[in-house]
Amino acid sequence: MGIDLRSVVEAVRNLTTSDHASVVSITLCVTLLCASIVIGHLLEESPWINESITALLIGVGTGVMILLLSGGKSSHLFMFSEDLFFIYLLPPIIFNAGFQVKKKHFFRNFATIMMFGAIGTLVSFTIISLGAIAIFGKMDLGLVVGDYLAIGAIFAATDSVCTLQVLSQDETPLLYSLVFGEGVVNDATAVVLFNAIQDFDLSRINSAIALQLIGDFIYLFISSTALGVFLGLLSAYVIKKLYFGRHSTDREVAIMMLMAYLSYMSAELFYLSGILTVFFCGIVMSHYTWHNVTQNSRVTTKHTFATMSFVAETFIFLYVGMDALDIEKWRVVSDSPKTSIKVSAILLGLVLVGRAAFVFPLSILSNFNKSPHEKIGFKQQITIWWSGLMRGAVSMALAYNQFTKAGHTQVRGNAIMITSTITVVLFSTVVCGLITKPLVRFLMPSSKELSRSMSSEPGTPKSFAVPLLDSHCELFNGQASGAHGDQQPVVHPSSLRMLLTNPSRTIHYYWRKFDDAYMRPAFGGRGFVPYVPGSPTEPSVHEWPAEEAKD
Repeated sequence: MGIDLRSVVEAVRNLTTSDHASVVSITLCVTLLCASIVIGHLLEESPWINESITALLIGVGTGVMILLLSGGKSSHLFMFSEDLFFIYLLPPIIFNAGFQVKKKHFFRNFATIMMFGAIGTLVSFTIISLGAIAIFGKMDLGLVVGDYLAIGAIFAATDSVCTLQVLSQDETPLLYSLVFGEGVVNDATAVVLFNAIQDFDLSRINSAIALQLIGDFIYLFISSTALGVFLGLLSAYVIKKLYFGRHSTDREVAIMMLMAYLSYMSAELFYLSGILTVFFCGIVMSHYTWHNVTQNSRVTTKHTFATMSFVAETFIFLYVGMDALDIEKWRVVSDSPKTSIKVSAILLGLVLVGRAAFVFPLSILSNFNKSPHEKIGFKQQITIWWSGLMRGAVSMALAYNQFTKAGHTQVRGNAIMITSTITVVLFSTVVCGLITKPLVRFLMPSSKELSRSMSSEPGTPKSFAVPLLDSHCELFNGQASGAHGDQQPVVHPSSLRMLLTNPSRTIHYYWRKFDDAYMRPAFGGRGFVPYVPGSPTEPSVHEWPAEEAKD
């Protein structure tokens, strides 16, 4: 049998051309990432621009250039993929957020975060869905009930990635913990709602289906959180017992990274919420696992997780910017630009109303039985409302999942929803992102002083706002004993519960006792680092006071 050399050469040529095209795309993508980092650094002190907006604008500019060079055929280097976003880009961002979050601020406001993230998302979802049914149903877009409910889930999802860029954990710890914590729970809730909508028969909606949706969410939340905690504790136990650092810090770093990613993929494998699982896994690993490794591994993992998260965030905004000018989607709606603009404006209005409908009432509800220093003021409520208006990659991914097939669509109604989603994402990210920093400075000019008063780092006075939550705080004659024995005057709130307890005995106090007595001896942590003769750890490996702020 003869071999057709011409066919072989042609196949090799096609393969080489395809490989070279991929090399070109990856090279341009890496170049754009470098440019975004450099320009973002140069604009770091700007009161308006942040890195997410910088990457987004660079992506739009690059999309214009690619569109011109390709003769109007394409505007991006890669095709958008929900798998690329949910499997590869989102996990490092959410994990690092849990790994770096200041746990005291997060758990102090856990009840409020859950109200905003779960109940608030359901309220926003309901308002946006009902608004879409009432308004879009009269516009002949060719949508069905499932599409309207999907729109509610898509636009109820806030962009927690943008929150990381526009709010500072050090300058505004309360706002950061509330808005970001809400964003994580919100994303998980929106994804669960979106998946539930696709699974249920929506032709006959009744109270039983609504209760089943709520039951499924509660089950997914508890199961996802438990899985994240379990895998985080498993990683701590394995590293504590085997102590890889005595031979190789590389193995410690590798096992931490792989266990973190395993938590997300395990949740997806069992149809749970990977976002919640990897977030709580990050919290547990920062509390136990991170303290069980060598000093070199601690420095390496801390910066590695932060770097991976930063690169993933930048890439997401770059791609969203490039994909915003995808000519195929705009060509389908070119005959009805007024309709597309009208739909975008309506969606923005529904997002504004939907968020306001739960932020202000739930803030008032959360202020009950709180001292004046703990309450969420009206200015803070406005900031929380505004900073949560941004919509980003989660909304884009869900919209593509609902209204396109492999990133393409030729259906007019679907194309209008995709282009409107792009418009809402661009407008909310740029406009809200530009205004958020000046708004925070205008409404709360003393945020830095408040941050210093609430900081839990060693040498800093404990929070006067929530002394009951501090296990080291003892109240004697109007004074508080800090972590280092220094006496600081305490402003006594008017709350009756402050007067009935002396010394302080609260949930945090009993949790620390339980943690020190049972959890840390079993799973390690600060003060329980295993000592192995001849290990590469420093002599001071047992003392890490600088990490008090992580708890």
